[in-house]
Amino acid sequence: MASDARLVNSILIDKCKKVFEGLNSLVDVGGGTGKLSKAIVDAFSHLECIVLDLPHFVANLQDGGNLKYVAGDMFKEVPASDAILLKWILHDWNDDECLTILKRCKEAISRQNKKGGKVMIIHMVLMKNEKMNGEAFNSTETQLFFDMLMMALVTGKERQEEEWAKLLFAAGFSNYKITPILGLRSLIQVFP
Repeated sequence: MASDARLVNSILIDKCKKVFEGLNSLVDVGGGTGKLSKAIVDAFSHLECIVLDLPHFVANLQDGGNLKYVAGDMFKEVPASDAILLKWILHDWNDDECLTILKRCKEAISRQNKKGGKVMIIHMVLMKNEKMNGEAFNSTETQLFFDMLMMALVTGKERQEEEWAKLLFAAGFSNYKITPILGLRSLIQVFP
């Protein structure tokens, strides 16, 4: 995951700077050692960033500057913030578990920012017969590969846009925007 974060760092920070405009705080849910959060804080020095992960992941990690580590459980509570970041988290969980996580995220942004806030999801959005780089592209084989991986290891799956929309609206969000950033990987911005 740390290696993946380095790849996503450059794309998210260099090509998606606008998603951080107006934010003062961000929680990186399941952020592990904080590679992505460190890069975000370095690029946006005004931003207070919290990495939320299980106690054994963050126990020996040191806070520094605008970066803090918090031990917790995303199924119970997410710290209040202007924005919540979920990178490669939701595909590990079935729909009911994802709904719980998304509801905790919505509660966290609502506690911090009465006007809104947002959840940013970096994940795969599977497409049927879409065009990518001007050529027809079908992600069925990729979907099957990742779905088998998720079924073998955890209870989750990869999702198509329709499946994402169903989850997001069921969690109480009113709108979302999907921006492809790398191959099947997209940034999904979700709004209350």
